[in-house]
Amino acid sequence: MLKTTISCNRDLKDVTQLNFWRPRAHITLFYKSGLSPYQEILFKKTSYEIKDPDSTIVFQVKNIEIPESWSQVASDVLAQKYFRKAGVLPALKPVPEKGVPAWLYRSTPDFAALEKLPEDQRFTRETSSKKVFDRLAGTWSYGDGYFSSEEDARTYFDKMCYMLCLQFAALILPNV
Repeated sequence: MLKTTISCNRDLKDVTQLNFWRPRAHITLFYKSGLSPYQEILFKKTSYEIKDPDSTIVFQVKNIEIPESWSQVASDVLAQKYFRKAGVLPALKPVPEKGVPAWLYRSTPDFAALEKLPEDQRFTRETSSKKVFDRLAGTWSYGDGYFSSEEDARTYFDKMCYMLCLQFAALILPNV
């Protein structure tokens, strides 16, 4: 049972004024406001491998975190296409921006914290689907004028994470 309505940021006198490039979406789902979108969803650890035709393992990632309800094929697609493979910094600091809520601030490297880490731990890869969902929903939630309030943006963010996690929405993006 999915109910979706789209409304705009301004009052319209006639439907021809509708600006489809800047909608404010209100999505009603089986989702509980105020909770983490992941709080009631079970996750599992799995592995992802790419093999040659002769079954030689060419590439392998162990211990990736995926929703428990996902198939191995879905897990493999997420790991292969959407996990950042390298260059993920384990230490970031938020960059405050006018008009952007703190939970949506973009991040920059925290060089002081990175210097304290051994060199081989300064860059990692994504291994959690939660990070992918947060990154995508955060990108979609970020923007001037899309939402009339911070609460609307947070609701959209949480519900998009929830929908992606339960496969109510699909990741079909050429360049994530």
